[in-house]
Amino acid sequence: MHTQNPDGYLSAAEIPLSRLYLYMAGVFFTAALVWVYNLMNYSVFKIHWLMAALAFTKSTSLVFHSINYYFINTEGHPIEGWAVMYYITHLLKGALLFITLALIGTGWAFVKYTLSDKEKKIFMIVIPLQVLANVAYIIIESTEEGSSKYYVWKEILFLVDLICCGAILFPVVWSIRHLQEASSTNGNDAMYLEKLKLFRHYYVMIVCYIYFTRIIAILLKITMPFRWQWCYEFLVEVSTLLFFVLTGYKFRPASNNPYLQLPQDKDDVENDEVVTESGALEGISKVKKTSNGRERQKESTL
Repeated sequence: MHTQNPDGYLSAAEIPLSRLYLYMAGVFFTAALVWVYNLMNYSVFKIHWLMAALAFTKSTSLVFHSINYYFINTEGHPIEGWAVMYYITHLLKGALLFITLALIGTGWAFVKYTLSDKEKKIFMIVIPLQVLANVAYIIIESTEEGSSKYYVWKEILFLVDLICCGAILFPVVWSIRHLQEASSTNGNDAMYLEKLKLFRHYYVMIVCYIYFTRIIAILLKITMPFRWQWCYEFLVEVSTLLFFVLTGYKFRPASNNPYLQLPQDKDDVENDEVVTESGALEGISKVKKTSNGRERQKESTL
C-alpha cells in the first residue's frame, strides 16, 4: 500500500522528476528540429537522418517518462497504457543510441559504404543485449526496491550496459587503425589525418560520456542529500544532451567538415580507400568533383 505525502505519492527526491523530464524533452525536441533544419540545407548521408530519429525518439521517451511519473505521483501507481508507451520508446531510444554510435564509429557512410564481418558481429551482440537491458529495466521499474529480484536484475542491467558501452568502442578503435594505415600508405594525406583526428576526438567523447554517466554521476548520487538526488538524473540528461550536440557538431553536414571535403589530385579524381587490418580493401568510393557539386560512384566491394 502506497502512502501519500503532502506533495504526492513520490518521495521528495522523485517529485521534481516529472517536470525535469518534460523540460528536457522540450530541449531535445528543439535540438532535433535545429538538426533537421541544417540537414535540409546540405547534401547529407543516411546516418544524419538516423541521428535525427535518435533525437526525436529521445524526446518522445522523456515525454512518456514525465507522464509516467506524474500519474505515479498523483494516483500512486503508473497508468498501464502510458507506462507501456514509455517502455516501447525507451527500448527504441536505447537501441537507436547504440546502433547510431556504433555506425558512426565504423565510419559507415563517412569513410566507407560497407561493414566488415567483425563490425556486423558488434551489432549482433549489441542489439540483443539492448533488448535484455530493457527487459531488466522494466522488471526493476515494476519491482519493489529491496527485494532480491530487484537487486539481481539491477546487477544484470549494470553489467549488460557496460558490455554495450565497451562494444561500441571497438569500431572506433578499428576505424582509427584503418585511417592510420590509409594515411601512411597515402603519404600522410591531409584528409586522412583530419579524419583520424576527429575519430580520436570521438573516441575520447564516448569514453568521457560513459565514464560520467555510469560512474561519476552515480558517485555524486551517493554523496548527495536525499532530497537532492534528482540532480543525478539532471546531470545524466544534461551530459547526454551535451554528448548529442558535440557528436552532431563533429559530424555535421557542412562544406567545411573534413568528412565531406573532397579528396583532390591533379585530375580532381581520387579513390577514397579504407584499408582493413588484413590489408584488403573493404570498399572503394570514387569521388568526382563537378561544377554543380559532387558525385559519388560506388564501386563493388572487393
